[in-house]
Amino acid sequence: MRIFISADMEGITGLVDAEDVQPGGRDYERGRLAMTEDVNAAVRGAVRAGATEIVVNDAHGPMRNLRTEILDPAARLIRGKPKAMGMIEGLTADFDALICVGYHSRAGAHGVLSHSFMGHEIEDMWLDDRPTGEIGLVQASAAALGVPLVALTGDDAACQEAADWAPGVATVPVKYVRGRFAAELRPENEAHAAIEETVTTSLAAPRTASAPSEETATLAVRWQSSTVAHTLLGIPNVTAVDPRTVKAVSTPPDLFRQFGVWMRVASSLTNQAPYC
Repeated sequence: MRIFISADMEGITGLVDAEDVQPGGRDYERGRLAMTEDVNAAVRGAVRAGATEIVVNDAHGPMRNLRTEILDPAARLIRGKPKAMGMIEGLTADFDALICVGYHSRAGAHGVLSHSFMGHEIEDMWLDDRPTGEIGLVQASAAALGVPLVALTGDDAACQEAADWAPGVATVPVKYVRGRFAAELRPENEAHAAIEETVTTSLAAPRTASAPSEETATLAVRWQSSTVAHTLLGIPNVTAVDPRTVKAVSTPPDLFRQFGVWMRVASSLTNQAPYC
């Protein structure tokens, strides 16, 4: 059984502020440790369920956050950037399940550190006219590859968002939103035990295999700057919805890869570092 773990940071146990998740932040090093501990709990759960291969992709910001010296040796790590598929780099149809650790809710949602990929630079996103963020785009891309999202950890808002996209997904709320930068925290030991047990149980549950799909979808993104939208129109397959919104049609995995190019263009034009 081959398992893929995509690890973000905003939804990690105990983290509530940009200072916890951004390099240079006063609590970033503590955040790296917390992120690694949550991932290790998921890896232990996968091992208990009988996983024969576990690949972890560091999916947050610089994608060099996980503490390699204390990462569970049962996992192989994909680290660094740029990566063509970003948060799901390395995910292929050969994997049996996807697990998302430390995820957060989309831009505009009432969730801890909620945003969609680039913070204030992206005001909103839609997949086939449905509001989406990182959870929805990751889930849709994995599903198109035939890989089910079986478990996700984050705050309670992220867990609900995941359940909306993948009914039946097992979720672990490690904190409960009180504000965008405030939460009621679950004790670390309790959260780690819940992550491990939930991953084990979700992987052991019977699943109906699904074949990869070539069905297309429409991804639309509203940017804070009309300059970004206007520049992106120079990319084939990108069309305008309004002065600040562009869209493209393709399979979800192809849209995910193309969206990574959109973000690099946006970063070069705005002269502001992405939120994460």
